[in-house]
Amino acid sequence: MAKRSKVPARRGLAAPKAAGKAPKVGAGELHSLFDFLRYAVSRFNAAKLVFAHGTTDPVVEAAFLICETLHLHPDQFENFANARVTIAEGKQILDLIERRISTRKPAAYLVNKVYMRGLPFYVDERTIVPRSFIGELLDSHFGGDEDGTSLIGDPEEVGSVLDLCTGSGCLAILAARHFPNAAVDAVDISKDALEVAARNVADHGLNDRLTLHRGDLFKPLGDASYDLIISNPPYVDAEGMAALPRECRAEPKIAFDGGADGLDIVRRLLDQAKQHLTPQGGLLCEIGRGRDNLEAAYPNLPLLWLDTEDSEGEVFWIAAADL
Repeated sequence: MAKRSKVPARRGLAAPKAAGKAPKVGAGELHSLFDFLRYAVSRFNAAKLVFAHGTTDPVVEAAFLICETLHLHPDQFENFANARVTIAEGKQILDLIERRISTRKPAAYLVNKVYMRGLPFYVDERTIVPRSFIGELLDSHFGGDEDGTSLIGDPEEVGSVLDLCTGSGCLAILAARHFPNAAVDAVDISKDALEVAARNVADHGLNDRLTLHRGDLFKPLGDASYDLIISNPPYVDAEGMAALPRECRAEPKIAFDGGADGLDIVRRLLDQAKQHLTPQGGLLCEIGRGRDNLEAAYPNLPLLWLDTEDSEGEVFWIAAADL
């Protein structure tokens, strides 16, 4: 699956209008994966769906849903694009297409799966659908120290990582894989989200290295300190909350709402992080469109903004020594 795009819900887009009545598709009219892809894209475009939950556009989302129905990884779509689909499989695909349109639920909820950095994770309505840039940044800015590009040194020497507002646990799991010798703690205030995270931790075989904690940010951790803190906290401002598309309104409100200017949780992270960082550590935090507000609130903090292929100025890094 392609990298996720900037979240329209966090850009203030209004919810789309309801889709028109679906055209009937006769048995045998669609044959190959490509046929179903074209049909799905046409239906999605006509319905004016919003794409913000791990897929970037109607083509990527259609390929994702088709592959999930056929038990294929999304990266395998092109290999089988011209393969014929059975009548039974076709009915399942068409049903999924229409459910996506009629319910406006994120595709990930319909199939209980999302991919991040090529890895599958379980997801359902108990937690936000993960779509963070942090996984990509771990790969691009926290690699081997020999080339001088890593912000934290050799990944194998990182001994402890904390993921705050972990949700489904995806970022904590990616961090555990990226820093192979690190013990990882992950915190969320939602009992429901942590149940989803526990399933993902077990699915990825990380119960011995990744510990889940329920609580409000640092409170359940005592005086523990970490070499790296990562967080994709709630950061949607009041304007964005009022304009959430229907797809995003299917997700837990608590995972979006960042207060009037979107920075309620981010301020607490910046004010408290230094107490929980080792001297060589740092904080990596995603804040969506809040850069101007954050820089105005903390004009003297030397924030380093890290860009990805699909984002600019949405994730910052700050070393413990600069907090």
